[in-house]
Amino acid sequence: MATSKKPITSVQKAAAVIIALGSDTASQIYKYLKEDEVEQLTYEIARMSHLTSDEVNAVLDDFYQLCLTQKVITDGGLGYARNVLEKAYGKEEATSLLDRVTKNLKTRAFDFLQKADYKNILTAIQNEHPQTIALVLSYVRPDQSAAVIANLPPEKRVDVVQRIANMDRTSPDVIKIVENNLADKFGNVLDVEFTQFGGVDYVADVMNNMDRSNEKSIFDELNRKNAELSDEIRKKMFVFEDITTMDDISIQRVLREVDSKDLVYALKGANKEVADVIFRNMSSRSADTVKSDLEYTHNVRLRDVEEAQQRIVGVIRRLENEGEIVIAKGGDEIIE
Repeated sequence: MATSKKPITSVQKAAAVIIALGSDTASQIYKYLKEDEVEQLTYEIARMSHLTSDEVNAVLDDFYQLCLTQKVITDGGLGYARNVLEKAYGKEEATSLLDRVTKNLKTRAFDFLQKADYKNILTAIQNEHPQTIALVLSYVRPDQSAAVIANLPPEKRVDVVQRIANMDRTSPDVIKIVENNLADKFGNVLDVEFTQFGGVDYVADVMNNMDRSNEKSIFDELNRKNAELSDEIRKKMFVFEDITTMDDISIQRVLREVDSKDLVYALKGANKEVADVIFRNMSSRSADTVKSDLEYTHNVRLRDVEEAQQRIVGVIRRLENEGEIVIAKGGDEIIE
């Protein structure tokens, strides 16, 4: 039986493009990258020897299409871009390209907040109207948004979560007003087209970055205010207990990445179903070691258990982003 090839990760694709551009151009591009991005790219470039010429050509063709999409959006707007791309690639491919590029366009607004400490963002917006807070948090990274929401007053943070989840599109004029109010503290920003942002998927990502105690508190309150929305967000999330929904091969891949101490602490607060699934996917020797450690580990704080579980969820989400595993979320269908 033939085995399917492992998908090429986004970092590997970027490395392939850098190699194709040549060292002179690559050195110019490196000037605009963050230190961790340079490290990731350099590592992948150093080990880039297993891609076939067909795979490299496919990566470069994809890169060219994205560059073209970016250009036609910039030159003529989204409507013009859709018309051009549909004629060039067909409706389905045009929609895919536009979706990918407009997600990146979103980061142009409030780009000055991307590297800001969440405490600075919190100080700047905590006294604003919940709708304004929701707008700003829809444009920052999910981990920043999670930290800000966790530190808002309880009566305000649920309101903000609901407003982010219910967002769809907003006018560049509205964005500019909010940006200008923050400009004195964080600098100038770029104009944007009408771009989709916020929404249930984004809130789910934010909640995945939230610590377990705040996550529970927010969902308890949200359940009382809007049970339907709460359920919709939960279906899009992946929490520690969802390990039971993963296939055995994926669980085994995750366990190879997880720190043994985190696993022991996480299992201290896990139900029997989760523990059984994890032990089933370990060797007998490893399972016996973990069970022994569990027996002799006492007086563990709930906070330490929750943080260990969150780190394991972080490993799962990273491996999914890298294409190493596939996890099903609310309504996703997995074809084996």
